[in-house]
Amino acid sequence: MRSTKTLLVSGLALAAALPALAETNFNRIASFATTANMAEGEDVARESSAEIISATEDGMTLIYTDSPLGVIGMVDITDPAAPKSLGNIAMGGEPTTAVVIGAHAFSAVNTSESYTAPSGKLVTVDLAGKSVIAECDLGGQPDSVARAKDGSFLAIAIENERDEDLNDGVIPQMPAGYVVKLPVTDGVADCAAMQKIEVTGLAEIAPEDPEPEYVDVNEAGEIVVTLQENNHVVVIGADGAVAGHFSAGAVTLENVDLTDERGALRFTETQADRKREPDGVKWLGNDLIVTANEGDYEGGSRGWTIFAKDGSVVYDSDTSFEYAVAEIGHYPDKRSDAKGVEPETIEVATFGGTPTVFVASERGSVVGVYDVTDPAVPVLTQLLPSGIAPEGMVAIPSLDLLVTANEADLIEDGGARAHVMVYARAEGPAAYPMLTSAGTDGLIGWGALSGLAADPEKPGTLYAVNDSFYGFQPTIFTIDATQKPARIVAALPITRAGMPAQKLDLEGIALDGEGGFWVASEGRTDRVTPHAIYRVNAKGAIKEEIGLPAELLAQETRFGFEGIAKVGDTLWMAIQREWGDDPKGQVKIVAYNLETGEWGAVRYPLEPKDEGWIGLSEIAVHGDWAYILERDNQIGAAAKVKRIYRVPLAEMVPAPLGGELPVVSKELVRDLLPDLAALNGYIVDKVEGLAIAADGTGYIVTDNDGVDDSSGETLFWSVDAVAQPLN
Repeated sequence: MRSTKTLLVSGLALAAALPALAETNFNRIASFATTANMAEGEDVARESSAEIISATEDGMTLIYTDSPLGVIGMVDITDPAAPKSLGNIAMGGEPTTAVVIGAHAFSAVNTSESYTAPSGKLVTVDLAGKSVIAECDLGGQPDSVARAKDGSFLAIAIENERDEDLNDGVIPQMPAGYVVKLPVTDGVADCAAMQKIEVTGLAEIAPEDPEPEYVDVNEAGEIVVTLQENNHVVVIGADGAVAGHFSAGAVTLENVDLTDERGALRFTETQADRKREPDGVKWLGNDLIVTANEGDYEGGSRGWTIFAKDGSVVYDSDTSFEYAVAEIGHYPDKRSDAKGVEPETIEVATFGGTPTVFVASERGSVVGVYDVTDPAVPVLTQLLPSGIAPEGMVAIPSLDLLVTANEADLIEDGGARAHVMVYARAEGPAAYPMLTSAGTDGLIGWGALSGLAADPEKPGTLYAVNDSFYGFQPTIFTIDATQKPARIVAALPITRAGMPAQKLDLEGIALDGEGGFWVASEGRTDRVTPHAIYRVNAKGAIKEEIGLPAELLAQETRFGFEGIAKVGDTLWMAIQREWGDDPKGQVKIVAYNLETGEWGAVRYPLEPKDEGWIGLSEIAVHGDWAYILERDNQIGAAAKVKRIYRVPLAEMVPAPLGGELPVVSKELVRDLLPDLAALNGYIVDKVEGLAIAADGTGYIVTDNDGVDDSSGETLFWSVDAVAQPLN
């Protein structure tokens, strides 16, 4: 079953051309790194996170939990496009959720010494004074907290979570979890009146050991709670007694990717009788229940479900959500053998009179936006780019805002930090996705795009290759850039002897002028992947392989070819970084003459670096110039060099290898940092593909690393008259 999707339009390419579209969309307007809330002098190299998030009743302040730091963080969004730090407040443990009633935030805090001796507390925070004013013992390890709509009570899931390293994580593992209902009077939690609600003996799976995961409260004061590992949903009445419960059930998924093989998107397998194991849950009105079926124990159905209170299924997304995520390049292949895109959490709100469900994919780092006017037939209207691993969301309909909390902090890997991201609903086109395979015959999954080339005979037609992340599935993608968003309309597997070619690390593509292509493989000797160039025919078959000469290989490193261009009878390949015989700050652009078989090179001067390294990502040729993508490997605020330079072809006269090589001059054409900031996320590091059409239009694409330690965002945009230098 495939969900209906509206046209998702690339706002970066169309913002000037279509200023007055009547459609209304969510677009990201700001990103806030959690490190901005650290105190002056605090070690920003410490791990931080943004997990569950809520807002004050006026919508002007955000409160998120940061368990690695043991704090709740506060963000001022009086101007939602310019969030401001309000600092952190220490919780004396690991905060799991914080909600707001009036002037106070109520944070559940895990203080457990062990899995067998769980403990926790509810901490009351005065928001104006940013101080802890009360604490309440909860008797166990808390997870989710929800507030009654009228602020009269809190519902808290006491999970008493299992030890996944004990007996392979098999439940039961005592003590059992339960639910707490805690009255709130005049902004004060009445700890003495706390009600402990038992939910044992209900589930078919380990009924003696319920593990409540997530709670929500409807307008009638009823509580819904998911028992994730138990694959069960419980409804608690306004009187605090269990009013109903049901198994979340199971689904059989056909045509899914269940194999974690390095880089191959093959949606051909069947997953039979897969338990849903819901995590996030929200009420849709007073009678419907929406779940995100992440799975954590033995299940996870990769989608989301709308249940009636009696447990009957009103709607199940089946594979449609996962397919939609794959079509925009966000499918996390390394999670194929686990839980796929892992829908983590749900938010429900009404915007402009339209009841809306938001579904966050933790592993795909994307949020699906659904119109649920007819709950039996939800309509996917948008897919929003998130930070890495969205864990929590809060909708603020009064301000037309949606906010996500993204928990992954990749400080140890030099990657993106944890972020809070803000989206505004307004008239205008959707800015994301900028590239999609939706609307083609059959499902085309894709990601990790590197090299890019323009077809000189077909305006708006481009060709891209994926890199070594998809080492078992090297592919040439055909892109129709005349559509908005640009569309991948075909995928041509690259084969050797009739089988998918392996040991390729594709980073460049050029047309051979005879209906086929030249592709450049960067190569990695530590993976026994050769540095080489290949000729591929129109059917994708490798017809010729050209290895590097001994003079080059004697100086090689793992950082090889990045881009390939054809000028007459000569192929030009940019080498990403310095090799052994290169002066510091200079890299080779290597030439191979197709007629004579001779190799040569020139040297290209790199920009000075502040941190990390600077290298080349692509080469394209137009007119009398070669255009070079030069970038650093920095991300976010640390990114400084993401640029297009041009070099006169008259200077591209290769000298023999092994001797002195001429150093070419370069001229700045475009600084790409403003383009990369146009989606209001953090700056991605890998600007990888550049193509220039016959009319001088430039096309640029980023590499999303196959959604591996990445947000999965792929930016694809065009630049008019890129062949002109920057004044």
